[in-house]
Amino acid sequence: MAKDKTELIKEIMHNPKNIRNIAIAAHIDHGKTTLTDSIVAGAGMISEELAGTQLFTDFDKQEQERGITIFSANVSMVHEFDNDNYLINLIDTPGHVDFGGDVTRAMRAVDGAIILSDAVEGVMPQTETVLRQALHERVKPVLFINKVDRLIRELKLTPEQMQERFIGIIRQVNMLIQKYAEKEYAEKWLVKVEDGSVAFGSGYRKWAISVPYMKQHNISFKQIIELSSEQRDAELSKIAPLHSILLNMVIKHLPNPQDAQKYRINKIWHGDLESEIGKNMLEMNEKGPLAMIITKVIPDPHAGVVATGRIFSGTIKRGQEVNLIGQHMTRRIQQVSVYKGPQRVQMEEIVAGNIVGVVGLNDAFSGETVCDSDREIEPFEAIKHIFEPVVTKSIEAKDPKDLPKLIMFLRQVSREDPTLAIKINEETGEYLVSGLGELHLDAKVERPLKDKGIECITSQPIVIYHETVRDTSPEVEGKSSNKHNRFYITVEPLEKELYDALAAGKFETTNVKKYLKELIPKLVEYGMERDEAKKVQDIYENNILIDRTKGIQYLNETMELIIEAFRKVMDNGPIAGEPCSGLKIKITDAKLHEDAIHRGPAQVLPAVADAVKEGVKHAKPTLLEPIQTIRIDTPEDTMGPAMNLVQNKRGQVVDVKTELGAAIVQAKLPVAEMIGFESQLKSVTGGKGFYSLIDVTFEKLPEELKDPVVKKIRTRKGLADTQ
Repeated sequence: MAKDKTELIKEIMHNPKNIRNIAIAAHIDHGKTTLTDSIVAGAGMISEELAGTQLFTDFDKQEQERGITIFSANVSMVHEFDNDNYLINLIDTPGHVDFGGDVTRAMRAVDGAIILSDAVEGVMPQTETVLRQALHERVKPVLFINKVDRLIRELKLTPEQMQERFIGIIRQVNMLIQKYAEKEYAEKWLVKVEDGSVAFGSGYRKWAISVPYMKQHNISFKQIIELSSEQRDAELSKIAPLHSILLNMVIKHLPNPQDAQKYRINKIWHGDLESEIGKNMLEMNEKGPLAMIITKVIPDPHAGVVATGRIFSGTIKRGQEVNLIGQHMTRRIQQVSVYKGPQRVQMEEIVAGNIVGVVGLNDAFSGETVCDSDREIEPFEAIKHIFEPVVTKSIEAKDPKDLPKLIMFLRQVSREDPTLAIKINEETGEYLVSGLGELHLDAKVERPLKDKGIECITSQPIVIYHETVRDTSPEVEGKSSNKHNRFYITVEPLEKELYDALAAGKFETTNVKKYLKELIPKLVEYGMERDEAKKVQDIYENNILIDRTKGIQYLNETMELIIEAFRKVMDNGPIAGEPCSGLKIKITDAKLHEDAIHRGPAQVLPAVADAVKEGVKHAKPTLLEPIQTIRIDTPEDTMGPAMNLVQNKRGQVVDVKTELGAAIVQAKLPVAEMIGFESQLKSVTGGKGFYSLIDVTFEKLPEELKDPVVKKIRTRKGLADTQ
């Protein structure tokens, strides 16, 4: 980066109106990384010739081998628009569903997103997922329809047919915006051809157009088609340069950080907006107290760990001491820098509204809140991915000497990627690693372990079930070992609508007591009686604890322990030691010893836990299994074998469409039957079929499978056969 570029970045950094923090997000193979290349080249960061093939942001060896993006990558660049310089902080995100957690974390750092759609394939399941992730973080989208050259050269569509196809894609994207955006943004954020919030082009051939640009420069659609079909791409990219059109669209239609923070802060931070830190974040005051969230953590061979974060208030300086809220520790910042793909350009300080790379926070994890060392602030809302991990493997070090290395590696990897859940089974000493899919575990855990020379034994994939009930239990008594405390509890299934809303993350469930006032109307809206809603004590992993007692002395003082016991059982149900889901636990009565010494943790925890477990056993317990809703794309003549494959795996076909000789099958399949599905699909469709994930839900396991599945899980965990 030439001296003047660095100087420019330093200057613009203090002028929030001229900053844009954006992500590029799309379905796998729709051309994000190639597009990023071409933008970076246009902005003078890499040579024009290499763009599109260098894959500047895919700098990991695995990414180059697999030809996909696994880790999100950052680039900062300067772009001139209307005789003014703008700083664009761009994040190129992965498209494969197994790395969706990286997309979710990137969305926390940015305020706008270029959603990419392939002109040939149209809107695909991951297009929907990334749009949903963006809108969930209140990130405003614009649309780029990529690979238009394929419509012209391969499909030889007429201008009318092309326009029809574009209109179809835009309509679908807008339907998704209306479906997933909050009410006040659903109309405001629709993308439109006429105002230029939609652009068309080819990332690989480095040209793009938008309607305002065509009008301004007197270019017709016909000219574009002619130049492209005659393969005069160099001419085309001169009259309609990709980076200009896209970055102009970003500057015009996506918000600057100062405007965005006014409406994003109350979505991603649940502290008091009237407090000092709340006001400073809303104003994005660079002179205010520091508030930053870490969105990515990557190990660096030279610098230890590099943490990427977004600063919402204050300034981060080299040598400064900061507080890591989640870890309750103070650390010193060794370096602050801006990104240029794999390189970092060091700075003395970086101010609010920017995306920054920080060295010195070796203990930080993705989602950590960072503030000044002399204060504590309310942490940012946890970055929650829309799908939960459903595939698990157990990992053991082949050589016991490698165990400390394995533990360190697993700790580090779960900091970097919180969608990898790591559990240690204290009794068996095995390490369970759960991810979003087989590829996720392979790329983020198994391959790096191999590269580090740590030899491990990994099990076949294990599926995590959820325990639930179908009926209401009688009142069950749990008594403490000293016989002085008794708890009476009933267990019943949650209202279906309420369970679905919780599973879809429709409302905030942390710190229930503090926000109960705002929660009550939502609980009522989804089917809970108002009387019950007022008595909610805790919501945990889609289960609700309610206090239905009246005037019991000392219950308030004991409630913390009751909640702890409730959570323990919810993590580890009584049927097969699997997590519980969709339960409503009510405390109906209690008798407590007047002396606090006799109602401590050793008395209360087992008594409540036993009562909850007994309640579950008496309420017709059953299992929920994870179900993936997928889309299968295959040539029409192999549609039959693909559908048979689905039906042979306890799957159901939800919808079938055919267009232009291709079949699109939407189906639901149990995750337990999905292991190895990709290679089987390839073999029945002659290598031409592929699938993509639309959603993951939990549904009741067929009753006839319940006992064998429970038996299998209990055997695997070494639990006694009796229940």
